Amino acid sequence: MTAEDPVNEVNQRFYEAFESLDITRMESIWVREDYIKCVHPGWALLSGWDAVMESWRRIFENTERMRFTLTNVETRIHGSLAWVTLYENLASRLQGEANAAVVLATNIYEQRADGWFMVHHHGSPVMMAEPDPRSTVQ
Repeated sequence: MTAEDPVNEVNQRFYEAFESLDITRMESIWVREDYIKCVHPGWALLSGWDAVMESWRRIFENTERMRFTLTNVETRIHGSLAWVTLYENLASRLQGEANAAVVLATNIYEQRADGWFMVHHHGSPVMMAEPDPRSTVQ
């Protein structure tokens, strides 16, 4: 087991909660503090437990289905904080219409006595495909 494994596990549970569209599961991932933050693609910065959880409720109430394929996942730990960067390759169904999107996300977790909990989620839309890692600037 690596030091990153518990962070990767909670990050996986975050996306499982997201796909489940279950607010109770989503709440269990986040630390219940006023300093939590969230930025959904195209939204303003949300601060505090009430605003962040209300945003998830709104998303879940208006979404029929959501599935993620996560790519380029990188996890780093520094003291009691950890961050995960990744691409969310998203397939969803909203109001009967199928949608696909790529979102570049950063998830920040805080270690507590009872495990790792999310304190910040930031998703930015990606307007073009991921760069080919083999490409070079000439």
